Amino acid sequence: MTILLRLLIPTAVLTVAGFVPGFTQAQSLTEVVVSASRSEQRSFDAPAAIQVVGSGEIKSAGPQVNLSESLVKVPGITILDRENYAQDLQLSIRGFGARSAFGIRGIRLLIDGIPATTPDGQGQSSSISLTSMDHIEVLRGPLAQLYGNASGGVIQAFTKAASREPQVDYEYYLGSYGLHRADYQFSDTVGKYGIVADYATFSVDGYRANSQAQRKQFNGKLSFDANDQMHVNFVVNQFDMPLAMDPLGLTRAQVNSEPTQAGTGALNYSTRKNVLQNQLGSSATYALDKDRSFTGRAYYGTRDNMQYQAATVPPSGIFPDTGSWVGLGRTYYGAGLQYNERTSWRDMPIEWASGYEFDRSREARQGGATVAGQQSTLTRNELNQSENSDLFVQGTALLNDNFSLVTGLRASTVRFISDDYYITPKDPDGSGNTSYSANSPVLGATYHARDDVNLYANYGQGFETPTLAEMAYSGTAAPIGRFNPALNAASSKHIEVGAKWTPTRDARLDFAIYQISTTDEIVVAVSSGGQSAYKNAPGTLRNGFELSGNALLSPHVSALLSASMIDAQYSQTFSSKSASGTTTVNAGNKLPGIPQSSVFSEIAWASEVAEASRGAAALGTRISLEVIQAGRIYANDTNNDSADGHTIFNIGVNQRWSVGKGFVSFYGRLNNLSDERYIGSVIVNQSSAQYYEPALPRNWTAGISLSVPI
Repeated sequence: MTILLRLLIPTAVLTVAGFVPGFTQAQSLTEVVVSASRSEQRSFDAPAAIQVVGSGEIKSAGPQVNLSESLVKVPGITILDRENYAQDLQLSIRGFGARSAFGIRGIRLLIDGIPATTPDGQGQSSSISLTSMDHIEVLRGPLAQLYGNASGGVIQAFTKAASREPQVDYEYYLGSYGLHRADYQFSDTVGKYGIVADYATFSVDGYRANSQAQRKQFNGKLSFDANDQMHVNFVVNQFDMPLAMDPLGLTRAQVNSEPTQAGTGALNYSTRKNVLQNQLGSSATYALDKDRSFTGRAYYGTRDNMQYQAATVPPSGIFPDTGSWVGLGRTYYGAGLQYNERTSWRDMPIEWASGYEFDRSREARQGGATVAGQQSTLTRNELNQSENSDLFVQGTALLNDNFSLVTGLRASTVRFISDDYYITPKDPDGSGNTSYSANSPVLGATYHARDDVNLYANYGQGFETPTLAEMAYSGTAAPIGRFNPALNAASSKHIEVGAKWTPTRDARLDFAIYQISTTDEIVVAVSSGGQSAYKNAPGTLRNGFELSGNALLSPHVSALLSASMIDAQYSQTFSSKSASGTTTVNAGNKLPGIPQSSVFSEIAWASEVAEASRGAAALGTRISLEVIQAGRIYANDTNNDSADGHTIFNIGVNQRWSVGKGFVSFYGRLNNLSDERYIGSVIVNQSSAQYYEPALPRNWTAGISLSVPI
């Protein structure tokens, strides 16, 4: 009942606001998205649950370090900020991706049309350079299955367009716990060439012991028209993280006694990670005429990752002499070609797209023991490879003035190969290979009831393979460094019904309800010392709803609501064997790592009349109050350990001045006003019950931005 009231009160405010005349529109109906149909269309008309976060929202949400700052406003997406830069954010959409021990999996990431997700479904949110983004689209539901190995959804980020004249931008942020953030940006258009170059640095001492981090990131984009028919983009980016200490998780007793401490073994073994990633990509669109076009893309990248891990500490509490290290050297590349056409059949308008995508990742994996946090031996040496080869077709037909139909099919093949080069009598050949194939169909219909109401229903089937990281370890008592081809791909069936309503030009409400049934769900078997082994669960079921609404209550006061509720549970009982015996996971147990509910609500006052688009930056003062709520999160499959829900309050103050032809902006935030102590995220099925990663208490950030034409 409490959660229901939390949802109904702000919803009622937004709905009533929508009927009061004289308001300015809160969200532009002309807002364009491409994720749902693979061609430009209004977000209001997209037959799917899709939200857009604009550059203004990204900037005002914080120092632009983590996706969790701005995407918290999107329903259906959960981003648990671990305050652990060695493991990245824990991001899930409709519960997919929640089990990930590090990075993002089961969710497709694209940046300027170039995949930031490897063929096995693994990606890193840090690949997105937030300081140079124009907007981010988040697609959930059945249509996401048409992007391949991505059962949860699709996140697409788009770099801002080049300015028409030379422009320099500079930002600098300070914050709690030694946070420093600087950004340098240059943009210009010379003749037919447009360029955006962005370089950002970040460092933080960290709230917990052993949690310092440093980052440097570059994102560049060159755009030009090769001729009247072809537009070309070149993108180059680098992510350099020379240091990210890993504080590990805490037990409940450790959280209660001192949440700022590092987890068991973190200091003894100097647990940490460093990463260097470089990527170059290009996309080109060639228009045959106003209704037909080809789009091609190609990219190449490298990623070097070195991680130092803790050892499992026995019940005696005496630390072993050695920890462990894992080194990954990845080379990845891919290409794709897509054809788009607008046509008609018997006077019925049709838009369709078809294409082919090939991606490959080759990863040299080495590992061994450490002494005093430094490499001492080599006990693992192998080459892992994953690749996908996919064909897809997708189309939308306007049957009449009131009904449209969307359908599509993606045929995917994903292959894995592991060649073991470290073979001894005690460590036999662990080479192996496996492949997965699936056809992912989607069918949906939209009823355009009125100009201000769209109703839609979609059905889709998807699949989700294990990642190379998930296949790197096996075992149930403790993770064993051995390729595990026995894991099956998960298959899922998605049903979604939704509505989009603009009761007046002053407000908009989006609502979606869904059910997802999955067989062979990939779940954590055991996690220890930064290593996790995985297994298949026979079946899971997810039921949930998502609601988003926004309106201007007056020309100067706006309100926004985003709410989600999910019941994610195991639909069949299964057992797991470990060193301590057999554990039974009962049907009805909740999937761990997934908050059962989440609500983001904001009310803001602006000194100037708000712009039509929420993404636009306005002059003057803006003050906002945010309320963020999250429900209980279970830490393991048996549901006997969990983190309580929480409610936090944030205040943001932005001021933007016009100085000559330039602009000066100030950004200030005070987060967690009530200083609530809560768990930010959990490490699912951690073998030593070190599940918990504490969130930040009361904290602040302040920044200044200069934008100067030159």
